[in-house]
Amino acid sequence: MVGEVRSVLTRPQTPAGEQEKPGRWLLVAGLGAFALALGLYVIYTIIHPKSFTMDPVDLAVYRSGGLIVRHVRPLYDPRLAAPLYDWVGYGKLHLPFTYTPFAAIAFAVISLVPWWLSQQLSVAVDILALLTAVWLTLGALGYRRNQARLGVTLLGAAAVFWTEPVLRTMYLGQVNLVLMALIIWDLCQPDTENSRWWKGFGTGIAAGIKLVPLIFIPYLLLARKFRQAAMACAGFACTVLAGFAILPRDSAKWWFDGLFVQGGRTGFTGWAGNQSLDGLITRLTGSVNGAKPAWIVAAVLVGVAGVAGAGLLDRKGHPVAGLLMAALTGLLVSPISWDHHWVWIAPGALVGAHYAVLAYKGRAWRRHATRAAWALGILALAIVAWFGAWPARLFTARLNLGNDSLGLLWIPRNTNPVYYQWYGDRRWFTEYHWHGLALIAGNAYVLAGLALFGLLLALSLLLPQRTKEHDDEPGGVQAGNRASLRGRLRLPAA
Repeated sequence: MVGEVRSVLTRPQTPAGEQEKPGRWLLVAGLGAFALALGLYVIYTIIHPKSFTMDPVDLAVYRSGGLIVRHVRPLYDPRLAAPLYDWVGYGKLHLPFTYTPFAAIAFAVISLVPWWLSQQLSVAVDILALLTAVWLTLGALGYRRNQARLGVTLLGAAAVFWTEPVLRTMYLGQVNLVLMALIIWDLCQPDTENSRWWKGFGTGIAAGIKLVPLIFIPYLLLARKFRQAAMACAGFACTVLAGFAILPRDSAKWWFDGLFVQGGRTGFTGWAGNQSLDGLITRLTGSVNGAKPAWIVAAVLVGVAGVAGAGLLDRKGHPVAGLLMAALTGLLVSPISWDHHWVWIAPGALVGAHYAVLAYKGRAWRRHATRAAWALGILALAIVAWFGAWPARLFTARLNLGNDSLGLLWIPRNTNPVYYQWYGDRRWFTEYHWHGLALIAGNAYVLAGLALFGLLLALSLLLPQRTKEHDDEPGGVQAGNRASLRGRLRLPAA
C-alpha cells in the first residue's frame, strides 16, 4: 500500500478545463452536506434544553482569567500573592485557571464581550475554525483555490462536524479548534519570499496559550525546518515575556513554582475524559502517583519516536502527515489530553480520505492500488465513526456525564470529578475497576491514537526517500517548495 500511495503523487495531470463541471458538483454536494450537518445541530439545540447542548464552563474560566487580568473585582483580589493562580476557581467545582499567564492576557479580549453574547460567538468561531482548518489542510495537500476545494472543504467539515471532540469543544466553549486552525495556517502556508521569514511564529503563540504545541518545535528541527523552529521558539518567548511584563507575580508562580508541570491541577488524571498515555496508565495501575514512573518511560519513548517519525514523513515529501503525527504525539505524551483536545482527528480523517482518492485514481499506474484506496478510505471512515458523537443512550440507560453523554468514552461508568477534589486519589474510583469492553470504550481515543501512531511510524520508515528523480517526474513535487505544488496539483477526484 505504501508504494501505491507514493506513486500516485507523480501521475500525469488532468487538464484544468476538465475540472470545472466536477468542481461545481462538488460545491453543490458540499453545500448540501454542510447545511444538513449544521441544520441538524441547530435543530438539536432547539429541541433540547441548554444543558444538552452547551455548558460553557471552560469559556467561563477563560473569561474569569481575562477579568482578573483587567483587575475587575470581585474576581481580582489584590491581596493575593498571585491573583490569577490563587483565585478560588469557577463554579461548584472551583475550576482553577490552568493556562499560561499569556493565555489570561489573550482572554482579556473575551472578557470585554457580554457573557450571553460570548457564548453564541464561541460556537460561531468554533465552526469557522473547523472550516478554516479543513480548507488550509486541503491547501497544504495541493488543492488549488477553486470551487472544487471549497466543495471538498464543506464535505469534509460536514463529515467531522458530528464527532465528539468537535461537539465537546463547542459544548464547553473550548479553544482547541482555534488553536488547531492557527497551527495549520502557520505551518502549512506556502514558502514564499513574503511569508517565509516569520513562518512558525504562530505555532509559538499557540504554545504560549497551551504548552502542548511545543511538540512541534523538535518536529520542525528533525524535519530540517530550522528557521520555522527558531520562529516558533521566538513566538513562545514573546508570550513568556509578555506574561512577565503584565502579570509578573503570576508569571513567577507559573514558571518558577512549577505550576506548568502540575497536571493534577486540572483534575483527576485517571478520569475517563483524560485520553492520554498518562490517563490510560493511571487507570490500569489504579493510582495517580503509582503510574508516574511507567508514564515517564512511555512518554519519552513515544515522544522520541513520534517526533522522529514526523520529521521523516516531512522529509520524504509528506509534510501534512508529518504535522499530524507531531500533533498525535503531543496528544499521547501530554499528562492531560481531554476528549475535546482530540479535534486533530478532523484533518486526520480528511488526509486519510485524500490519500484514498489518490490511490484510487492511481490504479492505472500501480497494481493493487484499488486495495490501497479501500484500506485508506475505510481508515478515514473508521476515524469518523470511532470518534463519533454517538448518544450513550444507544448503549446504556445510565448516563455517565449528565445530558452530554455523547461518544464511546461515556459508555462505562466514571468518577464524579468533584470526588478527586474532596477525597484525593482513592482505590474505589470507578475507572480503576473497569473490565472487558469498558476498558476499550473508556480508553477509546488513546487506543485509536496508539494504532494510528503505529501506522504513521511504519509509513515513516517504509516510504521511500524522495529523490531528485522523483521531483523531476511529471507532476512531481519538490519537498522544499510546497508553493509549486499549490499551483500545479489538480483535484484528484476530477
